[in-house]
Amino acid sequence: MSADTTVDNSATDDNHGDGETRRDFLYLTAAAFGAVGAASFAWPLVDQMNPAADTLALSSTEVDLSPIEEGQAITVVWRGKPVFIRHRTAKEIEEAQAVDVADLRDPETDGDRVHEGQEKWLVMVGICTHLGCVPLGQKNTDVKGEYDGWFCPCHGSHYDSSGRIRKGPAPKNLGVPEYSFVTDTTIKIG
Repeated sequence: MSADTTVDNSATDDNHGDGETRRDFLYLTAAAFGAVGAASFAWPLVDQMNPAADTLALSSTEVDLSPIEEGQAITVVWRGKPVFIRHRTAKEIEEAQAVDVADLRDPETDGDRVHEGQEKWLVMVGICTHLGCVPLGQKNTDVKGEYDGWFCPCHGSHYDSSGRIRKGPAPKNLGVPEYSFVTDTTIKIG
């Protein structure tokens, strides 16, 4: 054999001309399969944290307001809580708007508690903000308290015709849930 004989290894060389090797390809392929495997393992764990269908169904409710006459109120259940819906009279609206906000413990105008143009409809979560009792005042036979609104018999909180705390131990007004008018006679709570 001669010493100047060279062997052409181009057919067995791992270089493909663009700087990548078969080993790099195997690393990338293994990493891709590993990522897909990890995602397929993690997806059921993440998906089980989403709310169940029955919970999502309770997250909003639509209420037909057409059968509620002026001066009447109804109670509906939303997320397991009572929601008071009152079709207020002109006198109740006038009383609520005439209150000096500076005199209130939890200052909030009547306009902040109702939708503009729909002042006759008052929608509130019917749970006393003191200790969670359900105030009276939804029925015409109920005790309405000193301010023609709602009265909590547990500890004596009095709410006015806009659901604002006026007397008693409750620290805040009755809550107003997120709601919108779907039509002039239908609201969606939640």
